[in-house]
Amino acid sequence: MESKTSKPANVFKRRTAGCLLHPTSLPAEKIGNLEPPCGNIGVGAQRYLNFLSKADLKVWQMLPTGPTHDDGSPYQSWSAHAGSPKLICLKTLCLWGWLDEDSLIHSASVTAGKLCEENLAQLREVACTQFFDFINTSQGKSVKKDFEAFLQAEASWLEDYSLFLAIRKSQCGRCWLDWPTPLRLREPAALDNVRAQHTASLRQAQFEQFAFSSQWKALHQASQDNDVLLFGDIPIFVALDSVDVWANPDQFMLDTEGKPVSVAGVPPDYFSETGQHWGNPHYQWSAMEDDGFVWWKQRLERQLDQYDLIRIDHFRGLEAYWSIPEGSVDARSGEWVEAPGEKLLESFVEHFHSLPIVAENLGLITENVEFLRKKFSLPGMLVLQFGLDGQLQNINAPHYHEPMNIVYTGTHDNDTSRGWLEQLSPQQSSFVQEYLNHPDVTSWDLIKTALSSVARMAIIPMQDWLDLDNSARMNTPGTVEKNWLWQFSWTDVPDDLCEKVRQEVHLYDRLGRDLPFAGVDSDVV
Repeated sequence: MESKTSKPANVFKRRTAGCLLHPTSLPAEKIGNLEPPCGNIGVGAQRYLNFLSKADLKVWQMLPTGPTHDDGSPYQSWSAHAGSPKLICLKTLCLWGWLDEDSLIHSASVTAGKLCEENLAQLREVACTQFFDFINTSQGKSVKKDFEAFLQAEASWLEDYSLFLAIRKSQCGRCWLDWPTPLRLREPAALDNVRAQHTASLRQAQFEQFAFSSQWKALHQASQDNDVLLFGDIPIFVALDSVDVWANPDQFMLDTEGKPVSVAGVPPDYFSETGQHWGNPHYQWSAMEDDGFVWWKQRLERQLDQYDLIRIDHFRGLEAYWSIPEGSVDARSGEWVEAPGEKLLESFVEHFHSLPIVAENLGLITENVEFLRKKFSLPGMLVLQFGLDGQLQNINAPHYHEPMNIVYTGTHDNDTSRGWLEQLSPQQSSFVQEYLNHPDVTSWDLIKTALSSVARMAIIPMQDWLDLDNSARMNTPGTVEKNWLWQFSWTDVPDDLCEKVRQEVHLYDRLGRDLPFAGVDSDVV
């Protein structure tokens, strides 16, 4: 059989610039005097798109938007298909006429101030009741039709997701591995009993996913109207305690009790001396290959319905994955095991033709991983904080940048540029000053370095556009506290920031135009 490859997707053939910001980091729009605990994809997101458009930033990169576990990490989700309920904007639903704002506010257990997650969940329950009342009125007739069409179109994942949440709630939040055997093994009679006894929980999940989907479609349409691409993120692995593993045990490396045989992570690296022990179960790649990678195709198809381009987090796991024996305390006892990434990507080319996919290739990357990435014309990532470490033979250093890549000042796992600069040793600081030919390097110097790179796309975290210190750091790998919480306020945004960003974007010709020079081969990786 002839090997299938692909040319670069059109989005990677132009010089563009964008911003990295998760929707939870947006300012939260109030409902009356009630302020949600985080940003969402409603009114505030629409305002942010206007900001990006005025600044001529063409790309909005986000972290995964699935429903998160209690630690809030976007990379540990209940579902590879569902949207996070906390990203639903209740204010928007009120503006659409689905909910009554006054009665919604009066139902809250607090009268003013910032809501906690529990308060917000209670409001969503009230919102669900109001929604079903609304769609049974003459005004809600068209919305009811859309809702029923949504249930039918998304039944392949939504039914299992709704059951999973209903059972989990009835089991006091226990992991599915600890459920009674009939539920754990998905015996038909047991699932029918759940459908009969927990209709309210099922309706809640259905309402939340319909609300998320409706708001996401509105956001995506607004992004197109503003000439901004939405850039998503797929965690390569799924959480053990997820509907994906419970509903598809044959797709994962599990023992007869449903427990993982080995778990995912990475060996010791820049971020951790003992490596990272993620705990995600590994895929049963032989079973996936036998059925033509159906699970992966369905997953990617849904993501490409939502986003214009996608990053695969920990892309190197498609070439070989770090297999840690179950029960290990940390990641040092793991070993590399080959994965069928080439066959998987070939199946993507056959199914999707064009692959607007970015490969996260940070950390310990081998020649085989880079060969796989380049064979399918997938851009990799370049991070200035890694490239300015004093090692001149470093692919992240600007003098080694290649066009078919995306350059970042830093990612969600890095300190902010200002925080990073402030914590450099005198020797490191001296090198950065010499390299950038500037005696007092600032966040904006790093931004200008990224924008001037030959890399086709430059993504700058919002914290760096705002020149914030390390108190605005999003995540510190290997830690579980005080992560994923940062939010900005519109009062943090200088009045002249849009124009300042716009000038820099124009200076380095990152306007999303076709490359102007005949000598530039846009298909060359």
